[in-house]
Amino acid sequence: MDGKLDYRWHLRQLMAAQGMYSTTDLIAPLAARDIALSSSQVYRLVAERPERLSLKILMALLDILDCRMEDLIEPVAAAQRTRVRKAAGAAGDRLGDLRPKRARIMGPDS
Repeated sequence: MDGKLDYRWHLRQLMAAQGMYSTTDLIAPLAARDIALSSSQVYRLVAERPERLSLKILMALLDILDCRMEDLIEPVAAAQRTRVRKAAGAAGDRLGDLRPKRARIMGPDS
């Protein structure tokens, strides 16, 4: 793969395949491997993509779920993000539509 790499985190799917449907189902198996995590830490580990993960926790997850690293972490090419800069009030810019219009005072004849 060329360019920047990203990854997909498949912990929740692997847990479901093992019949583990609650995030707290991981607390006891992790504790059996001398890893003490709070329920909120385990929730974040399952529900979010971890930016940092200790090798000890990674190896415990692979053992608990009886899977390989590529089953848990799937490398993918990062999506290219491009920013287009536009001048304020440019065509297609909705900001100009939101600006107030000056009130016209009409005489009694109008």
